Amino acid sequence: GEKQHIAMTAEQEVAIGLEAAPEMAAQMGGDVDASDPRLLRVKAVGRKVVQNSDASRSPYAFNFHLLSDPETLNAFALPGGQVFITYGLLSKLEDEDQLAGVLGHEIGHVVNRHGAEHMATGQLGQLLTMAAGVAATDEEGRGQRAAMVAAMINQMVQLKYSRSDELEVFSTRPDTLFG
Repeated sequence: GEKQHIAMTAEQEVAIGLEAAPEMAAQMGGDVDASDPRLLRVKAVGRKVVQNSDASRSPYAFNFHLLSDPETLNAFALPGGQVFITYGLLSKLEDEDQLAGVLGHEIGHVVNRHGAEHMATGQLGQLLTMAAGVAATDEEGRGQRAAMVAAMINQMVQLKYSRSDELEVFSTRPDTLFG
């Protein structure tokens, strides 16, 4: 029942995710080889989660990536359905159920449009930061200080939304995520 005000279409989210995916992968050691059995397992479990959840009715074409970084324990999703897990995190998971939980959580962020929401909020925050700086400009540098304070407030708001997004994904009824 949450109202979202996002001026971005699902097609635009997919395009942004596809464009950003190679850079995100490169920052974390790159994708493992396409024939790697661990990647094939991640893709199979990811497809199963999508097929057995509300995500199957979403406009997103999910693609699952295994990043070769063995040290970082992380998973994340880009707008439009690009889902990533690091080898470091995968190696800590005990079974496919745990992997499905991690991937399902990231799929939830995509379906709930959290990435697009953050982009929209960030753009609004940047505009407000600039407006505060311009409005307070004087010879004593108050405009720069006002812009810095506004930027800090924008950052705090973004952090709040991130925590809210995590809670939203965790509070989603399991039967709607996993069939």
